[in-house]
Amino acid sequence: MSRIGRLPIPIPEKVKVEVSDGQVLVEGPKGRLSLRVHPGITVEVAGSQVICRRPSDLKYYKALHGLTRSLLANMIEGVTNGFQKKLELVGLGYRAAVQGQVLTLVLGYSHPISYPIPEGIKIEVENQTLLTVSGIDKQKVGGVAAKIRAFRPPEPYKGKGVKYLEERIRRKAGKTGA
Repeated sequence: MSRIGRLPIPIPEKVKVEVSDGQVLVEGPKGRLSLRVHPGITVEVAGSQVICRRPSDLKYYKALHGLTRSLLANMIEGVTNGFQKKLELVGLGYRAAVQGQVLTLVLGYSHPISYPIPEGIKIEVENQTLLTVSGIDKQKVGGVAAKIRAFRPPEPYKGKGVKYLEERIRRKAGKTGA
């Protein structure tokens, strides 16, 4: 069996998991998420645990088994605690602001960048250079953070750009004089 897939997922007290017709619905204090499961993988709720099973030991089903278990574990974690990514703006004059459902970034271009915040995602700005992207869907939080970082990825010479808070930029030596 898959090492990840065979592990049961514990269900916290405040979380409710329902399985019907290949659809898994997870409801908790922070919200609700749903996932359509591949027809070959069976998901069942046994007491206070969720268990995933696969029909055979084919490589395809092994991969789906571990994937499904990880997605379900992330859903349960998301509706319980939520996920967040922190981004930092490094550069002279780089700043961010949130007005309603629009994130405005000034990143050294000739114009500010307006990014509409997707539904289910919350963005907080601290001291104009520190962004916190949070939500209950891990994939959506990571995708939004990656999209914001892609507007101006950090460059290796001065380190300017949008970077994850824990990210380390490998610096290059600049030109040397003659």
